[in-house]
Amino acid sequence: MPDLATESDSEILVRPDAPWFALHVRSRCEKMVSVSLRSKGYEEFLPLYRSRNRWSDRLKNVDLPLFPGYVFCRLHPSRRLPVLTTPGVVSIVGSGKIPQPVEPSELAAIQSLVKSGLPAVPWPYLETGQRVLIERGAMAGVEGILSAIKKELRVVLSVSLLQRSVAVEIDRSSIRPILSGSAVHVRDQTKNQDHQHSLVR
Repeated sequence: MPDLATESDSEILVRPDAPWFALHVRSRCEKMVSVSLRSKGYEEFLPLYRSRNRWSDRLKNVDLPLFPGYVFCRLHPSRRLPVLTTPGVVSIVGSGKIPQPVEPSELAAIQSLVKSGLPAVPWPYLETGQRVLIERGAMAGVEGILSAIKKELRVVLSVSLLQRSVAVEIDRSSIRPILSGSAVHVRDQTKNQDHQHSLVR
């Protein structure tokens, strides 16, 4: 079993080709952990969204984690001790005691979402659904699952390892379905809960 690195090994802890892992962190410690990891030289990623919360008699905009309780970090799993000893970090997400990297395409989609500046919110995790490709705009090339909420269309992006999802509002004209032998259906909740419209190329 390889020895875990100490903080004195910082010059070899972070490599640009290292995989991304999800860190399970204590509640409301996401930002603190993110800053601490950055100060140690790690490449970290904490996707946030803007939420309007009521504080006593006033409304205030606050930035909250898109994946509450998690921070993403690029690291080599055999040299994870400095990460695990970071205040607020509980564990590295994996199978049993073996850390499992995040699917690169899923993380890249979340990074594209954050860079786009489009409004997004946490969303119930979806494993199956209508897959679409965003063809235009800041998130062109990203695939996700389509969902209709009233008059808005949202594309749901998921991180399978965490079984968590986020949703971003997308203009109907910028997406096309990824077909697998049949049309993709979108539930139109503004007219009839049971009525469906087909999206075609």
